[in-house]
Amino acid sequence: MFLIGVALLLISSVLLSANGQTATLGLADGFVSFNTPSFSVQLVKDSQTLYSLKPGNGSGTFDFIPADMMSQRQYNGNVHLGDISFRARVVGSTSWISGDSFSSRKAVTPLPISGSTLAAANLAPTIPSNSLLNITRRWVVQNGTLELLFDVTNSQKTSVEIGALGAPLEFNNIFTGRTAAQTNQLCSLFDPYIGQDAGYVQVTPLLGTLPPLLVTPAGKSPLEGWRFIPEDTSNSPFYQSQTFEGLYEWQFHTLAYAQNEWSSVTPWNAPTSVVLSPGQTRTYGLQFHIAPSIRNIEDSLSLAGRPVAVQSISVSPAGALSWTTNNDAKTGAWVGYTLTGHTWGRSRLTVTYQDGTIQTVHYYVTKGGTQVISDLGNFLTTSQWFNSTSDPFHRSPSVISYDREVNAIVKDDPRAWIPGLSDEAGAGSWLAATVKQFAQPNAAEVAKLESFASQTLWGSIQNPDSSVKKAVYFYQPALVPNYVYPSSINWGNWWSWNQAASYATDRAYDYVHVTAAYWALYRVARNYPALVKTHNWQWYINQAVLTVKRMTDGSVGYANDGLMDETVIRFLLDDLKREGLTANATLIQSRMQARQKVWAGEAYPFGSEMAWDSTGQEGVYAWSKFFNDTTTATHTLNSILAYQPTVPHWGYNGNARRYWDNIYGGKLQRIERQIHHYGSGLNALPLITEFQTSSPSDFYLLRVAFGGLSGPTSNIDQGGFASASFHSFEDTLKWDGYSGDYGPNFVGHALGIGTFIVNHPDFGWQAFGGDVQSTSGTIVVHARDSLRRRIFIAPLGSLFTLDAGAFSSIEFDPSGARVTLTITASPEGASSAAAAPQGRLVVTQMSGGRLLKPMNQLKMNAGAWVVPFSSGSASVVLA
Repeated sequence: MFLIGVALLLISSVLLSANGQTATLGLADGFVSFNTPSFSVQLVKDSQTLYSLKPGNGSGTFDFIPADMMSQRQYNGNVHLGDISFRARVVGSTSWISGDSFSSRKAVTPLPISGSTLAAANLAPTIPSNSLLNITRRWVVQNGTLELLFDVTNSQKTSVEIGALGAPLEFNNIFTGRTAAQTNQLCSLFDPYIGQDAGYVQVTPLLGTLPPLLVTPAGKSPLEGWRFIPEDTSNSPFYQSQTFEGLYEWQFHTLAYAQNEWSSVTPWNAPTSVVLSPGQTRTYGLQFHIAPSIRNIEDSLSLAGRPVAVQSISVSPAGALSWTTNNDAKTGAWVGYTLTGHTWGRSRLTVTYQDGTIQTVHYYVTKGGTQVISDLGNFLTTSQWFNSTSDPFHRSPSVISYDREVNAIVKDDPRAWIPGLSDEAGAGSWLAATVKQFAQPNAAEVAKLESFASQTLWGSIQNPDSSVKKAVYFYQPALVPNYVYPSSINWGNWWSWNQAASYATDRAYDYVHVTAAYWALYRVARNYPALVKTHNWQWYINQAVLTVKRMTDGSVGYANDGLMDETVIRFLLDDLKREGLTANATLIQSRMQARQKVWAGEAYPFGSEMAWDSTGQEGVYAWSKFFNDTTTATHTLNSILAYQPTVPHWGYNGNARRYWDNIYGGKLQRIERQIHHYGSGLNALPLITEFQTSSPSDFYLLRVAFGGLSGPTSNIDQGGFASASFHSFEDTLKWDGYSGDYGPNFVGHALGIGTFIVNHPDFGWQAFGGDVQSTSGTIVVHARDSLRRRIFIAPLGSLFTLDAGAFSSIEFDPSGARVTLTITASPEGASSAAAAPQGRLVVTQMSGGRLLKPMNQLKMNAGAWVVPFSSGSASVVLA
């Protein structure tokens, strides 16, 4: 039984707002309220758009809709869930007529309701009179499921083609004016799987522990496109800003956009239109479901009736992928496929099911992992190498920011940090170049980076007291009279810092990048000593310690926030202990513990310089886990799972929420959902750590983590240039031209990627990052990840890492807990990588795992088993 009624609230009738806008939504006229088996629902009476959607049939308190912000969003142009937009034309015409229900809003015409229909209206009053279409909207419950349905009728005497049809989605992703507690307790983030008939949108509350909302197609209502909806950005709550990313539209058809605004790009899915004959009606719609938890989203989708039996498979571009069936599936509910990539770049696999529904799965094919990393290092130290003895800002020699669209270094930019070698978007390139040497050292690259570290990092970016400048570039012509600042640049913005502002040393984020560079070169000097000529390993590790010490001395801002790529400090601490540098290790550990104690006392310790962020979680988790604060670590992990999804789309899979960084580091400056910005790699580190240390049977953690760790390789193009992020708006769909702040993304990749071997209950033995070559008795895996430095065998709870050398293959006997590792001096597929003089193997027993020791006669040095090579390789047996 459904409770239906009209609740007239005592709201003052505000006809004209303070900003001069006229309220048109009709809040003053009250609401229509009803309960369904899963939701408590309120519609605005005049518009019949959603005002409130709470799970729990009247018992829930969490609201997926920003009801408390609705008074600020009650004007023409503000979209709400229940609105519609379209483009149509008479067949034979070439121009589209556009229309929607929100640009010039008027009260809709209510229609009689009965049976499963809870509310219905004709939208004619609120859509343009020349729209060619008659649209009726219905809110119904079918088989206990809430549905939003649009009956679209051709009201003409001739056939009409619908080239675009979209349903805007409004959920509470508004952080404006909220405290940290309000933001975390009230708000959600939502992401699409742009997969046609199998597509869906998941809406996850920021706490990460509340049930998520799933929006799926009702009937034949494919998620063909995902369009950002423009709105006025000048008024509170400040649409398309750092505190309000904006809203998106589920597109059922996209041809009219593909022919116009999207004509210069290849869309995610093939654009379609539909032709309605005179008087013909077609129904489109969405269903709303509650999943028990984020980890149960896929199970809930299955219960919602997603397609299963495959009829045919095709790929675009033709030949980009090939596939064969395999025998991995352990039950008849699954059919396994092995896919192979052939064409570099984006590709789309289209699966047609026996019931006629269509699913698209989106991939990005790169070169082999080790070659991708090799290309990156080469590009950074050649095309991005800046060597000018006359540069007045003392940026030489260095790896500097780059503009791929003009193929030139970024010598000048109004944002001082970008050409100024500091902050994320200026430090990003040299950060990636140095950490690449940890991952895959190269003699020529190390030589250049040693000169950078000795001449530019130490002495220019970093002062003699170990403090770190915010930039070395500045706009102050009087101080550099011989330097020509481009007149085409507007130097009047706040970010065109003068020398004093650039030379400020009060931003803790900058210190971690410097620490990472020193640490990476320490690792090279320690494990590949023949490659370094300027300093020994002791100098580099000491420089890292001094930088952390200075950062945490009480004079640097944001030092008590979680800092991007600070997992490096966790690695540094381990190395200090392994080297027996007890005093330095004690210093670092005590400084980190003081920070963690602050977080332990906070309900939401993920703060940053922004109103909401996804950068603090990495550091908060790392140290909370280290100091055994399980409560804070778990809270942090749940936060990450709320904004880092796993979906069958390379762009969104493992892609942590970032949407404002292009303003500060991109060439195309725009607020938008960024694809594989540095949140991907960095937020994956807590996930993969939790999987390895505490939850080796939690395959959801592994899947999200591996998506985030592998995503940063897609940023690297065929020549080795790495872009900061991919633009997700469907009129763009391209990598940003600037290298920007890619560096932290690569740090996440380098510190976490590996080959992870699991025994899945449905799919048997699988290797994330590797190829399973045999499962007959002994499990044989060929390492394929980009580093070849980490192997994790989940059933053993054992992690094998290499300080030097590369894994080639792994043999694992489950019955005898016996492991054979084949190690080579350099990784397969990376011809320019330096050969390790010897392997250095570290074996780590995770919680509940078995401690394995080499059966070979090996010596241990600084916590690593020293593995001598014979003809460039070695085999180590552990039991």
